[in-house]
Amino acid sequence: MAIDNAVMSFAGVVTLVGLALGWFVSPWWFLLVVFVGLNLFQAGITGFCPAAMIFKRLGMKSGCAFS
Repeated sequence: MAIDNAVMSFAGVVTLVGLALGWFVSPWWFLLVVFVGLNLFQAGITGFCPAAMIFKRLGMKSGCAFS
């Protein structure tokens, strides 16, 4: 799996977990979904993604979006 796919998969899982926790536990968990969305937005504009840096350090191969 390339870093690009890992970042998108991770963002999707965190979003779904945040939605479930917001629905069943506390509405404050919806802030996690907002954080993920803002992080994806700024990564799309700037190319800087902390999750991509972590996946790169874990030894994943680079994709075309995050090198």
